Amino acid sequence: MIKIIKDFLANPIVQYTFGKANYGTRRLYLFQADDNKEAMWLAASEASSLRYEEVADRLRVDIRKGLSWQDATDRRKIAGYNEFSVKNGDPPWKKYLEQFKNPLILLLLASAVVSAAMSQFDDAISITVAIIIVVTVAFVQEYRSEQSLQELTKLVPPSCHCLREGTPDTFLARELVPGDVVLLNVGDRVPADIRLFEATDLTIDESSFTGETEPAKKNTDSVIRPNGAHSSNTNIAFMGTLVRCGIGKGIVVSTGTNSEFGSVFKMMLEEEAPKTPLQKSMDSLGTQLSIYSFAIIGVIMLVGWIQGKPIMEMFTISVSLAVAAIPEGLPIVVTVTLALGVMRMAKRNAIVKKLPTVETLGCVNVICSDKTGTITRNEMTATVLVTSDGYIAELTGAGYNDHGQVLLHKCDYPDKARESVYQLLEASITVGAVCNNALITNEVLMGQPTEGALLAAAMKHGMYNISDRYIRLQEYPFSSEQKMMAVKCSSKYDRDKEELYFVKGAIEKNSTKMYIV
Repeated sequence: MIKIIKDFLANPIVQYTFGKANYGTRRLYLFQADDNKEAMWLAASEASSLRYEEVADRLRVDIRKGLSWQDATDRRKIAGYNEFSVKNGDPPWKKYLEQFKNPLILLLLASAVVSAAMSQFDDAISITVAIIIVVTVAFVQEYRSEQSLQELTKLVPPSCHCLREGTPDTFLARELVPGDVVLLNVGDRVPADIRLFEATDLTIDESSFTGETEPAKKNTDSVIRPNGAHSSNTNIAFMGTLVRCGIGKGIVVSTGTNSEFGSVFKMMLEEEAPKTPLQKSMDSLGTQLSIYSFAIIGVIMLVGWIQGKPIMEMFTISVSLAVAAIPEGLPIVVTVTLALGVMRMAKRNAIVKKLPTVETLGCVNVICSDKTGTITRNEMTATVLVTSDGYIAELTGAGYNDHGQVLLHKCDYPDKARESVYQLLEASITVGAVCNNALITNEVLMGQPTEGALLAAAMKHGMYNISDRYIRLQEYPFSSEQKMMAVKCSSKYDRDKEELYFVKGAIEKNSTKMYIV
């Protein structure tokens, strides 16, 4: 046992086996939970500079079998679950009470109390109603702002495909640990930061993470000199990104808040937005009114005392003047005005997290914004189709759906010619839809945007699930050198099983390799 402990201190993540006569054979997994917690994961930048064999050695995993279930359970005790959530923070009632910290609200609250004490119940009720409206609207807006952070968690998939004890399995992504071997397919959202060791025509859409519109091509080669940019880590699949094409396998190097996506999430949690100009002005006004009110009370009380008038009478007069000077309608007017602005912007699909921001937007001259996902949607649409004979058709509509039509330009053809043109159009659309690895489900694309645009074009022409009519025998994947893709198929309903080739790509590349029969 002493030797085991010594070996453990030198190499903490080791599996030891020992036996006893009465208890049988046991497996002991030893971890230093405090000192070696950092050793349980690798940063993406570090993992990209290492060969995948070195990464597997660092994380003590056999890439052919993956981790054992027991090993994964022990690692999860150290690394934690593969998830991140917004801190619970203060309860709602406490956050509601924090809205009363505004100087103007405190002044109005004091005015309501004094008015009630002086039996001026009409003023007390009107001021109290104004306070409740203002505080409630501010609380609701802040609550929605906090809830919006939860939207980030939707980028983390609920399940994933993983290799455990040599057997592929599907389970919750939150149960992943560093060292797990993950299998990636088209349409999968990457569940953690993964160092790839297999990549076949693998391209990943990183627009939600880096803002790049073009899917990133991935490989397994180590990056000799990473420049710090995420785009240079071509052997890393980042958490939250989407597999557009190809297949791959990789080792989980970091999970949860230790991932690159998790670091962005932590920054958003730690961000404290500065006060807007409107908030600063309202705070300043509240402070000034408080000073002036107390000054009025003090001056009137002093004058009355000098003149020998009753103190309570002078106090009542001074408080009445101070309360009358407070614009209790100002906060509610400002809040209602801003709320109307938020509603108008919401009709234009613009979400405002903080109510006072509406006023600040009126002072903006230049907006610096990420393009992909903010200004654009990273979607493509086929708008014009040209046949080999020069006929042109226009495709209307947008999005990955059948909302649109295929309209011929100059539709003054004879009936036979029109039929011939439509056959050419149908042939062109068929090639684009069959020579295609994308899939559209409920207007959601799984695959590359260019291929999705071709499928949508087929749907607009009334051609659904064209690829189901054929059996794919072989695929020649697209490459930047060949600039073309081809598939060899046979018809499901053709008795002769004639082999057909469907080819798409750059015209200058295809025209030199084809001839018309």
